[in-house]
Amino acid sequence: MYVAKRGDTVATVAHHFVAQTSYLTSTELIQAIRKANSDFPGTYFKNGQSVVVPGILAAPIVEKSIPVSRDFEVRAIYLTGLMAGSDHGLRIIRRWRELGGNAVVFDVKDSDGTINIPFDYPLSGAHHVTLRDLPKFTQFLHSQGMHAIARVAIFRDERLVVAHPELAVKSRRTGEPWRENGKLVWTDPSQPKVQEYDIALAKKAAEAGADEIQFDYVRFPAEGDQKDASFYFETKHPEWHRSDVIADFLEHAYGELHPTGVLLSLDVFGIMAWQRPVDLAHTGQDIVRMAKYCDVLSPMIYPSHFFGMDGIEHPGDAPEHFIGESMDRFIKITNGSGVVIRPWLQAFAWRTKTYSPKYIEAQVLTAKEKGGIGFLFWNANNDYSKPYTAMPEMRAAKDKYLRGDELPGVSQASAKSADTLAIK
Repeated sequence: MYVAKRGDTVATVAHHFVAQTSYLTSTELIQAIRKANSDFPGTYFKNGQSVVVPGILAAPIVEKSIPVSRDFEVRAIYLTGLMAGSDHGLRIIRRWRELGGNAVVFDVKDSDGTINIPFDYPLSGAHHVTLRDLPKFTQFLHSQGMHAIARVAIFRDERLVVAHPELAVKSRRTGEPWRENGKLVWTDPSQPKVQEYDIALAKKAAEAGADEIQFDYVRFPAEGDQKDASFYFETKHPEWHRSDVIADFLEHAYGELHPTGVLLSLDVFGIMAWQRPVDLAHTGQDIVRMAKYCDVLSPMIYPSHFFGMDGIEHPGDAPEHFIGESMDRFIKITNGSGVVIRPWLQAFAWRTKTYSPKYIEAQVLTAKEKGGIGFLFWNANNDYSKPYTAMPEMRAAKDKYLRGDELPGVSQASAKSADTLAIK
């Protein structure tokens, strides 16, 4: 019970108390406050008015990861950190669940270095938090029967190198921080302080109930003047190559994260399946070695990104070819490792005139037929209208597109009605 002061509105009271309640957003709490106070219709409370604030927590939420096997069939969409913590994001999550999705990838750290959760670490500095209570958010996902995947963009981190230029890749010519095509965005992947920073953030997400940690940008810069770029490892381990740095980092990270019970997945360039020496020399993404230190590899095999390959003028309009060829190659080079191939698929219309629900279905079907287990849909604007349309048809064609895995304790019947699982 709260005693209103002069000028208090429903919105200000909700904003003040939301962090202490089971509600994720102020908007949800506003609606709950109105209902709990005899469907209060106004904007302002009277001075001295007694106001019921529902959902107050006796203690902060503590949420644990829900362990699943590495071959759990994930059916996921991606949300930015800003979207995930918003009312719109919650609607997207509920809609995706209703249509048959069972997982969400959300940004804990994006590729500009933005950190979206509270993180007290010497290098983190002050940062604007969009997911103010990650245990509350992961509890919400679990209540929906959703696998929670926390994405951490690793070595591309403008925010960190601007604040700490000593951690950046260095220019051989000037000794100053190196720039990729004029942009100061890359930390030195071989710098131990950078590695420990990213591992600490990943462990923080795991402790807050994330079921899987997904590393993106776990590589060296691939563009810019490569001959001018110098790295810490060249002095510390002069016999090493970039691939040695990435493998060594992943061995350490996997050793830190695996005991927590979470899965570790790695985003890799789709082109790495071709194992071209120039790509390996630049990125350091040796797929065979990386597969030893993760549970899942998620190649970004967006058809539109394969321009200039296989003599196909418009690769974006040939999803079966490029996804099929990519999957064949990834399955072959990881054979015997036990790693699961779970691809990122294209949920955007760039460089294709054929993007549609059928385009979505073709990607999912091809990936599954070629040995993929589950899928992740990427749309930078979080617009999943085409997957929304495709999902009912894919669910109706039992076993053709989807295996239908659900989290432990979630029945197929409850999976069909996400609303029954929502936090009240």
